[in-house]
Amino acid sequence: MSNTPHELHEEFPEHAEKISQLKTSNAHFAKLSDEYHTINRAVHRAETDVAPTDDAHMVDMRKKRAALKDEIYRMLSAA
Repeated sequence: MSNTPHELHEEFPEHAEKISQLKTSNAHFAKLSDEYHTINRAVHRAETDVAPTDDAHMVDMRKKRAALKDEIYRMLSAA
């Protein structure tokens, strides 16, 4: 279990500039980024027992975070 936050700029350091640009120029990207940030924080809080949750909910949150990250990466690669 990792207790390290998975912020987008840390996950994709080579795309830091694109992330900033797309957040301001692409409403869909901005929405995905906000959703990723929200679920990522929830996972981190659960992992550090700030907001504990059951295993099934943790798995669901991690799957959602991974799906959002995949979609964000596709958009970054296409930009």
